[in-house]
Amino acid sequence: QVQLVESGGGVVQAGDSLSLSCTSSGGSLKDYNIGWFRQAPGKEREFVAAISRTGSLKFRAVSVKDRFTVSRDSDRNTVFLQMNNLAFEDTAMYYCAADGELWSMGQVYTSSSYYDIWGQGIQVTVSF
Repeated sequence: QVQLVESGGGVVQAGDSLSLSCTSSGGSLKDYNIGWFRQAPGKEREFVAAISRTGSLKFRAVSVKDRFTVSRDSDRNTVFLQMNNLAFEDTAMYYCAADGELWSMGQVYTSSSYYDIWGQGIQVTVSF
C-alpha cells in the first residue's frame, strides 16, 4: 500500500512563505487525489486544500484561499502546498492524505472521510 511522506515544514515568521511537499513510496501519487489537512494543538483537524489526480479539480479552505496554492508534479511524484503570507493562526501539524476514488464534478471533497491514507504529518510553526 502506498505510504505518504510530508516534508518542507519548519519555523518561520509571520508573512513568510513555505512550500510543503507530499511524496509517496509503495505506489504512485498519480493514482490518488490528494488532500492537505492541519491540526493545531487543542483543535480539531481541518481541511486546507485538495487536488484531484489530474489536477483538474482543486479545493481550498476559505481561511487560506488567497494565500495557499495546491499543485502537483507527476514527473516528480509530488504534491505541493505553497503557503504564502503565513500567519500565527497557520501554526499546526500538516498532513497530506490520499483518496483513490474517482472524483466527480460538482462534488466537494473537503471532508477527511474521503481520504483513507495519511502521512505522519509535518510541523509548521509561525512566530510573530
